[in-house]
Amino acid sequence: MIFQASHQQRLSGNKDIYLFSTSSHPDTINIRSLEISFFSPQIDFSSSEYLLITSKQALKALKNYKSQDYAQKKVFCISQATAKTAKKMGLDVVAVAQGYGDTLTEILQDYPKTTHYLYLRGEVVASDFVQRCQKDGYSIEEAIVYKSECSQALLEKDFKKKSIFIFTSPSAVKCFLKTHTFPEDSLSIVIGKTTAKSLPREALYAIAPEPSIDACVALAQTYRAN
Repeated sequence: MIFQASHQQRLSGNKDIYLFSTSSHPDTINIRSLEISFFSPQIDFSSSEYLLITSKQALKALKNYKSQDYAQKKVFCISQATAKTAKKMGLDVVAVAQGYGDTLTEILQDYPKTTHYLYLRGEVVASDFVQRCQKDGYSIEEAIVYKSECSQALLEKDFKKKSIFIFTSPSAVKCFLKTHTFPEDSLSIVIGKTTAKSLPREALYAIAPEPSIDACVALAQTYRAN
């Protein structure tokens, strides 16, 4: 089993906090975990009423298309962080899930199955919520607009024995484990349940109270020694 840390548990020594993400945070040592490549498949935006967005990378991929083709679409976002980025792009965010595919599925259930959706996704996804929705009769078209690969910065980095690691996706965990094992007396902070499931059996971890980097960092700081 995976061992979840209690909020009362403290780790000895002053820990470095490493953030494995394509985004950075001033209170961490940021290690870019993934290198992103974008695709430009032909997409008929007019055939869908709503866009399903589960990552900021999908939003970045939209820059490869004419804004007038998608600017009037209504958008469902997986999290508040993704929604914030979408709104900055001028998109009309009408629903925000709680950071997990299952909670996005719950939102879809409030809309008619005859509604047409376009899911802009990566080459590899962590959740099968779209397949389950399609089997349930929902009309969801998928377009692969980016792919993620492990960064050399992560693969070649050396880490101290006593560290706190923040993982923001299952892909980041997978890349870490390609060339590393968890050092002695280390703790992982994960952004959500799906990422937690990707950890090895021996990992000690805690799940952030909200699916955001800020929440992960705040939780990591509570585990640091005073």
